[in-house]
Amino acid sequence: MSESNAMTSPRITKVTVNIGVGEGGNRLQTAEKVLEIVTGSSPIRTISKKTNREIGTREGAPIGCKVTMRNKEVIATFLKDAFWVRENALPAYNFDQSGNLSFGISDYTDFPQQKYDPDIGIFGMDINVVVERPGHRVSRRRRRAHRVAVNHRVSRDECMEFFSQQFGLTIVEE
Repeated sequence: MSESNAMTSPRITKVTVNIGVGEGGNRLQTAEKVLEIVTGSSPIRTISKKTNREIGTREGAPIGCKVTMRNKEVIATFLKDAFWVRENALPAYNFDQSGNLSFGISDYTDFPQQKYDPDIGIFGMDINVVVERPGHRVSRRRRRAHRVAVNHRVSRDECMEFFSQQFGLTIVEE
């Protein structure tokens, strides 16, 4: 692909940060507080779709919270801090075939300028990054939706190269 064509360069479309608690109540409220502290945005609750007795969830009950970020500046600062927590190295299996990146952070206090608060406790989070080329919206729009051609999708290798160049991320092959 040509570097001069702006339509071929990958970009980050959105970043979703998720904390799954498994129950409503006080733990869910503290998880929402953690997400608000780390991301600077107000979270929304995720709702259980099925009833599962082993886990103790009911259909329609809140089980977690998430924040979706789409602003480029906010995404860049958040990902820089998140990669710093992971020491700027991620294993290659965190990238999927569609060019998306998913990884976890075990404790929110690992972020810069975060201190441990005994009232909150320890909360980990999952971070999902969606990478697309411009024009991918045609697959999601309501009117005249179409498929995106295979050569216009972001591959796994292109996504790895993108994060290596943009954020100085080291990909560890296993």
